[in-house]
Amino acid sequence: MLWPFSHFRKPPLTPRGTIEAIYGMIVTQAREPIFYRDLAVPDTVNGRFDLLLLHLWLLLRRLRTAAEGPELSQALFDRFCEDMDDNLREMGIGDQVVPKRMRAFGEAFYGRTKAYDQALEEGGEALALAICKNILNGAHIAQAKRLAAYARDVESTLGRADEAALREATFEFPSPIREEMAP
Repeated sequence: MLWPFSHFRKPPLTPRGTIEAIYGMIVTQAREPIFYRDLAVPDTVNGRFDLLLLHLWLLLRRLRTAAEGPELSQALFDRFCEDMDDNLREMGIGDQVVPKRMRAFGEAFYGRTKAYDQALEEGGEALALAICKNILNGAHIAQAKRLAAYARDVESTLGRADEAALREATFEFPSPIREEMAP
């Protein structure tokens, strides 16, 4: 049934399936075993969360320059929040606690994105230090440098992706390990 005022509503530029595909790409990349096996990312709930945030931040950073970036960014962030909410509930967290945990996730997201943005602006080893602190629990600076090189590679790769590839989820993340990043 058509509602009388439906034609006034602007259809979303990014279909829900596309957001699922993009978010799925982020989650899949963040789950690559090499991060945990070779780059010292703790294979824990927190380690996986932090790596997911790193990839989400990199994609949202690229979307800042896209014409449809704000809408796509918002839809992607909303999907991330839905995923975190679903995960909390699957872990048995009660309805009273979920909003507090979601607030903590939001604070972690905004804190890390601010730290990573500032680190990129500073240049040098600032990104490696931020990654070391936020993902590697202040240890493993050599692996943090490799993760920072990887993050820069992702940023460069996404920067070369055209807007259609971003919008249609046809871009690809680079390999977590390149020859020049290997020890």
